Amino acid sequence: MKKIINDPQHYVEDMLRGIYAAHPSVTYAADDLHCYCTAHPKEGKVAIITGGGTGHLPLFLGYVGDGMLDGCGVGGVFQSPSAEQICEVARKVNGGKGILFLYGNYTGDIMNFDMAAEMLDFDGIETKSIVGADDVLSNANPDARRGIAGIFFMYKCAGAKAAQGGSLEEVLASAQRAKDNTRTVGFALTPCIIPEVGHPNFELKENEMAMGMGIHGEPGVWNGPIKTADELAAESLDFILKDMSVSAGEEVCVLINGLGATSKEELYILYNSVQEILKKKDIAIYRSFVGEYATSMEMAGASITLCRVADKEMKAEIDYPVNTPFYTQI
Repeated sequence: MKKIINDPQHYVEDMLRGIYAAHPSVTYAADDLHCYCTAHPKEGKVAIITGGGTGHLPLFLGYVGDGMLDGCGVGGVFQSPSAEQICEVARKVNGGKGILFLYGNYTGDIMNFDMAAEMLDFDGIETKSIVGADDVLSNANPDARRGIAGIFFMYKCAGAKAAQGGSLEEVLASAQRAKDNTRTVGFALTPCIIPEVGHPNFELKENEMAMGMGIHGEPGVWNGPIKTADELAAESLDFILKDMSVSAGEEVCVLINGLGATSKEELYILYNSVQEILKKKDIAIYRSFVGEYATSMEMAGASITLCRVADKEMKAEIDYPVNTPFYTQI
């Protein structure tokens, strides 16, 4: 295992200390480094809280800031934050208009966020919850799908609505609309190494890749020879567009996401393949996002997300300015 770390058992805490030292716009609650939140909570605003395991930066904590999220429960590597940590974040950033829990569709996260909602109810703090579930290949049932990079659009739309003074119901509706119009397909070329474990979490042969593999190493739909960018784009878009109909003349946002060890050059090669296919289908691209939005440690691979832009209100939410330590949009 080759990593720039100190003690593998302190991997998460050392990372968090570095983030807090580098970015004074974020802090933590209740003397717990894992209770990550904005240093400047806003009164009279719906607070949006996410959470999940470490290992996916900038996913989860990286989107806490102006125009997006207000707090994040930070779990261990690929582990859920506790209900108590989620509650402490909520209490710290509560602005008096209620709290939206917005996180990925994973069993441990669901259980702990539900427990946190019950605990906050005793405090008189209203909460509502929604999960990202955009991974088309993870399950035929949309309600059982994993949440991966497409949750970015839920963060964007809900965050914009909250920043503009929306009610808890309106913020939830913006998140739901983004969820309904977002689909993702991912593929891995290599495994990753969890620091506390010290060895790869699965195995792929030298010239083998996995289509549909999850960001924790969950099995995909096939393992086989590495395909070209054109082939991967065509297969991924075929899966997405069969699951979410997008008509000629409609607009989409395209997100090309690197999983941690894939170069920007490769991501732009993949983007070019995607946009060529969409152009032939007369599907217009409203905005493009290329980079790392939801990683898996140092896994090589990528995901392709389409977010159908439903209306002018959704466009305005996607265009809304954002300023976080990990992501800025003017």
